Amino acid sequence: MATRDTCPVCRTAEIVCGKWTLLLIRDLSEGRSRFCELERSLTGISPRTLSLRLRALEEAGIVERQTYPEVPPRVEYVLTDKGRALVPLIEDMRAYGREWLGGDCVPADESPPPVEREPVVAAL
Repeated sequence: MATRDTCPVCRTAEIVCGKWTLLLIRDLSEGRSRFCELERSLTGISPRTLSLRLRALEEAGIVERQTYPEVPPRVEYVLTDKGRALVPLIEDMRAYGREWLGGDCVPADESPPPVEREPVVAAL
């Protein structure tokens, strides 16, 4: 039996089980993003937490930070090959959630469809 240090499930869980981590990978699977775009798509994440998660994923080789020499400087984040290899895991989680938990994701840049309501007629 594998020890915690050699167990591939344990080692993968150490990377992906941090709060917000899988959602960051999900968002970056759509392509490169800037810090403010990620912050907007992850409602409720603090800038400090986002920065820490991105730095940890960068150190793990999951995310690459690209800085462009512009004024003001532009920084974008993109998944590495190692990061893109996690996308099927997220797709499996999405399929599981749909089948067994009755959920579905609404992309951050789309709002849910409007609820149709009867028109309100003011009483005179």
